[in-house]
Amino acid sequence: MTADTRFSLNRRRFIASAAALTSAAALPAFAQSTDGSTEMMPAAGGMVRNNISSFRMLDWQDYFDNTRKGAILVDITSRALHFWSEDQSIYRLYPTSVPLSEELTRRGRTEVVEKVVNPSWRPTPSMRERNPEWPEVVEGGAPDNPLGTRALYLSWTYYRIHGTHDTRKIGRRSSNGCVGLYNEHIQELFEMAQVGTQVLLI
Repeated sequence: MTADTRFSLNRRRFIASAAALTSAAALPAFAQSTDGSTEMMPAAGGMVRNNISSFRMLDWQDYFDNTRKGAILVDITSRALHFWSEDQSIYRLYPTSVPLSEELTRRGRTEVVEKVVNPSWRPTPSMRERNPEWPEVVEGGAPDNPLGTRALYLSWTYYRIHGTHDTRKIGRRSSNGCVGLYNEHIQELFEMAQVGTQVLLI
């Protein structure tokens, strides 16, 4: 190999390495938060667009004593829903919408008490107070139904895990208290969850 060839190869390697470093520097940097949440926070000075979700897989044993009838964990901070089947052979992780504010947020343990296909939607009394122009009911299957195509009713009054036709809401603080999923995701979760599935919101 001549000196000219070695110089040419070294020059190519240098240019390729510099290009790789420049590309890496252009990517948003993420650092995991330390508050026990699954949320990934942008590093200081990182330029990150809104509605970017980064999740990590979790172990059910950190949150539940068992997976009897399945287990659903909703992390409000990271806007993610985790599902484990009873036999633990299935694990799913879905992006969600979450309540607009802490006042609308409820945390703790509950369970699925009813499963409804094409649920009708009725605003709660407090929603009607804030938004008197809203209709009293939106029938199931309507394209503007806020509950989408499926809903898992929880033991807490007025709280649901449901679908949404407005996909802009997913990954955002956008609900009046419920947890929303893409319709295709709630349809999948609906088939796997059962009445009695444990639910924990953190």
